[in-house]
Amino acid sequence: MVVHDDQLIPLVDEGLGNSAYLLDLGDGRAVAVDPSLDLRAVTAAAARRRLRIAYAVETHLHADFLSGARQFAHDHGTRIVASRGGQRTFDHRPLDDGDEVDLGGLTLRALATPGHTPEHLSFLLLDGGREIGVFTGGSLIVGAAARTDLISADRTDELARAQHASLRRLATLADATAVWPTHGAGSFCSAAKGAQRTTTIGAEKATNPLLSAADEDTFVRMLTESLGSYPAYFDRLGELNRHGYVVTAAPQLSTLDAADVRRLLGDGAIVVDVRPVRDYAAGHIPGSVSIALRAQWVTWLGWLIPPDVPIVIVRDADQDPDEILWPALNVGYSTIVGELAGGMAAWTAGGGQTATMPVVEPSEMDAANVVDVRQAGETAAGHLPGAHLIELGSLEGQASSVPGGVVTVMCAHGERAATGASLLERAGHAQVSIVAGGGAHDWAEATGRSLQTGR
Repeated sequence: MVVHDDQLIPLVDEGLGNSAYLLDLGDGRAVAVDPSLDLRAVTAAAARRRLRIAYAVETHLHADFLSGARQFAHDHGTRIVASRGGQRTFDHRPLDDGDEVDLGGLTLRALATPGHTPEHLSFLLLDGGREIGVFTGGSLIVGAAARTDLISADRTDELARAQHASLRRLATLADATAVWPTHGAGSFCSAAKGAQRTTTIGAEKATNPLLSAADEDTFVRMLTESLGSYPAYFDRLGELNRHGYVVTAAPQLSTLDAADVRRLLGDGAIVVDVRPVRDYAAGHIPGSVSIALRAQWVTWLGWLIPPDVPIVIVRDADQDPDEILWPALNVGYSTIVGELAGGMAAWTAGGGQTATMPVVEPSEMDAANVVDVRQAGETAAGHLPGAHLIELGSLEGQASSVPGGVVTVMCAHGERAATGASLLERAGHAQVSIVAGGGAHDWAEATGRSLQTGR
């Protein structure tokens, strides 16, 4: 059976940095590989081609999103294929190394590739004996390999050594074999950089630095030294995925009046303000957390907001509720209790207090007390001399280390800076400003001053 390029449809989640895949089998059936719980893109792609999802294939127990495999099985009777080692508690076909699934003209062969997770499988797509491509999940990815520290800190080295063996196993496939990873640039599961999301075995053998490592110890050092911090919700989702997750009704954003919101706040709820940075800064509910609605918003929701606390949303009227609710559910957040009906205008009309926050350009910023909330790898490449380098995910716990008085929070574009500023405001800092529209390099260009590198 000939597989044409248009039979494999990558479905990229720009926010989480992942790719799901829809494989058209040519007979009205399709295979979905690593679909997330937010099935809108996969089902739309299948509907356009009038395809039935016959199989949902999982390469591993995902830490960065809830799997949609069980949802497919619940809604459409889809057969789930996954590793026996994952010990999933729902109905599925458990596979071991070398097991095969007959797709009717094509074959999927399971390859044990532990490392990112202990039970990880890659799936080699075969046309007879010809190797067409391999779904590598969190094993071999473009220019790198997925991280090995998500299970526990004391297993990182062990799993990195397993990852070394797995990549070398995959490298024995034919050079022309396509590589279809799940994790890619933007995913905290990987250290990949760049926009390319698929590759070939030959290309990786030629360019992937991990495949050029002199020996196993060098590989382990290279991989583990590339690992940065990751969102808090990663520690929860693997076990949720082992049991599977099903949505019985599409999420809805209920409306709350100002009195409802005040009552919820009194009971411990958190307001998450998803409006653009300048809208938030012009007037917001004191103590609210600014997480601007964009592709990456849910990563910061899951990193910063406890999973068991009721969440009230403040949004602008033109912001789509589905783009708030589905991504949140995708990372295990079903605690959004509603939105402030009428937005901030209704809040002030109901007598609610508001807070404001200055927004400055890089050329206007006060460089005396700067908090840079970018990731360590970003600040190492260049930051303001004397800046407090505190990653956004750690800021709440380190807010007391930030000196009082005027504080300026910066990132690369402004959204993370606004989130950081809101966290400092919640912690009691009264004079916080946001740098919007640029970052450290814009400041250096505007002032003619040099940046500091390293930590």
